[in-house]
Amino acid sequence: MAEPRVPGSGGDRPLELSCGTALDPHDVDLGMREYACSCGETHAVVTDAHPPSRFFPESLVAVLRETIEPADEFEEFGTPHLLGVVMEEFPEKVHTYDGSDDGSVGYAMVWVTDFDARRLHEIVVELVVELMEHAVSHAEDDTAVSEFESQMLEFDVEEFVDQYRRQREFESEHDRAL
Repeated sequence: MAEPRVPGSGGDRPLELSCGTALDPHDVDLGMREYACSCGETHAVVTDAHPPSRFFPESLVAVLRETIEPADEFEEFGTPHLLGVVMEEFPEKVHTYDGSDDGSVGYAMVWVTDFDARRLHEIVVELVVELMEHAVSHAEDDTAVSEFESQMLEFDVEEFVDQYRRQREFESEHDRAL
């Protein structure tokens, strides 16, 4: 006899991680930020339902949304774009599951990385800073370019991530936006 399923449920494809572990995408809930793997490592988990403010203050997210016009089906810059940048830089360390046709999960896309959540946070910040530096380097205002470059020399990614994660209270799934 056939197993009853939720209409549109995605089926039996597990999410294969680099460590060899097969993660059932149905075990990922929207509050999950990390997966304590049987390999002994902790992997960062991000879903499309997680806002970009998981990584940056709302004020910076607003600036990114104003200045970046997505060239895809998304209406505005968001978490899928941030994880897309990470995937470009680390294609072998980011694993995805498309749950858009799976009615039994609460997300359309999930990313699981070989990094823990804190290291992923640092990587996202580093890559966005690089994108900002690249954008500013094309500015015609030399003063703005040099001012931005001097500010970036003083910017400490690790300290930013430490402070932001403390303020966001990432110890619980009920963290709050800033």
